[in-house]
Amino acid sequence: MLTLDPHAPTPLVLQIVGGIKALIAERKLRPGAKLWSIRQFAETHGVSVSTVVEAYDRLVAEGHLVPRQGAGFYVRAVAHGPYREENRSLRNVRFDPLWFVRRVWESHAAEVTPGFGWVPDAWLDGEAVRRALRSLAGKPVGPTLGYGHPKGLLALRLKICDWLAEQEIAAAPDQVLLTTGASHALELVSQYLLRPGDAVLVDEPGYSVMMFNLRARGARLLGVPWTPAGPDLQALEKLAAEHRPRAFFTNPRLHNPSGASYAAATAHRVLQLADRHDFVVVENDVCADLDTQSRRSLACLDQLERVIYLTSFSKSISPRLRVGFVVAHPDAVEDLTQIKMMTGLTSPELSERLAHEILTEGRHRKQVRALRNRLAAAQEQTCRRLEQAGLVLFDTPRAGLFAWARHPGHADSAPLCYAAIESDLLLAPGHLFMTEDQPTPWMRFNVAFSDQAALYRFLENLERRGGR
Repeated sequence: MLTLDPHAPTPLVLQIVGGIKALIAERKLRPGAKLWSIRQFAETHGVSVSTVVEAYDRLVAEGHLVPRQGAGFYVRAVAHGPYREENRSLRNVRFDPLWFVRRVWESHAAEVTPGFGWVPDAWLDGEAVRRALRSLAGKPVGPTLGYGHPKGLLALRLKICDWLAEQEIAAAPDQVLLTTGASHALELVSQYLLRPGDAVLVDEPGYSVMMFNLRARGARLLGVPWTPAGPDLQALEKLAAEHRPRAFFTNPRLHNPSGASYAAATAHRVLQLADRHDFVVVENDVCADLDTQSRRSLACLDQLERVIYLTSFSKSISPRLRVGFVVAHPDAVEDLTQIKMMTGLTSPELSERLAHEILTEGRHRKQVRALRNRLAAAQEQTCRRLEQAGLVLFDTPRAGLFAWARHPGHADSAPLCYAAIESDLLLAPGHLFMTEDQPTPWMRFNVAFSDQAALYRFLENLERRGGR
């Protein structure tokens, strides 16, 4: 049995937990052994039953004990330490969109990772998240621990309306639907708009995960070529006239993967074509908080008549938060809410409360400004170094995460990206972002992960790898 000291600073529960764990580690309690009953332990050690119950519950939760109905508690037959995911190698990586995204998230093998698509953890305000968690822990969570509101936490939707007003988008709380990130928002919108066989316009190059989602819904993807000022308007008009698309899914600001943004004239013309050819515009604005320029969104110009607007807090707070939102005409939001409830019920209110806590704290706006400026500096440095390494830039974005570049001596970037893996470099080949997965010389660079000398040594040596 154990020796417990009721006068020690360590609570009795923790003394019991620590003592039993020590007995298991010393093999004095072997795997499969039955522990003392709760009442027997309490009487023998002169402690309350509730103290023993709490200690045993903690040992079960930590994986040291296994409860058996009506038979008591047993030492876990197969002892194990903390579970760790396999550190997957990138040596057998396949550069197709969905597999690539999953493998990148599972792997930490590459030392230099300009192919990543997110903001580095160290560039985000982790302390703000910790403060918000501590603050929430001291507050009541409301009248129930059940499901939240179908549209999401009202306080956060009101806060989003304030943010939208700063962007000159007039929206009421019932026009805001909270989602589990921007990808969830895209999924809901695609279910709302599309049926198998529908023609859909998309940016080319464009967001690979979104294109995979649209294909899975049976949509016919029509790629609209991009220019440094946004979509090629002549191509867009021709495709719209020929195919009568249901929607245009586009990323007008700090575009993924090119980093370019719509010119003002382009934005106006896209809305004119949407009206003329009767298609909905789905505006993915996930990098809105990263823009150093004051640009009007399509939703601002259209005021949500034909535009469905979506974004998330993944870039400004944390991708782990998984809080995004859709803003649209009230009728559309009602239908989207029904789809949300049918496919996943409500979104996590605890995450929404955490996001609200961070947004209402005074430091958030300052943190976003600092992040925006840091990325702008990284853009300038990365673009300059890519050109010095012999690459040709598609555009010079001056803000945001992405730069799009090609080597003039190589018609297909995929072999280069496979070769880069041998040097512990993870690059993102351009075909991942094309509608037909066709070869392309372009590559996407995340400027926040592109400050490593090894990257530029590799790029400068590309001439020796042969060209076409």
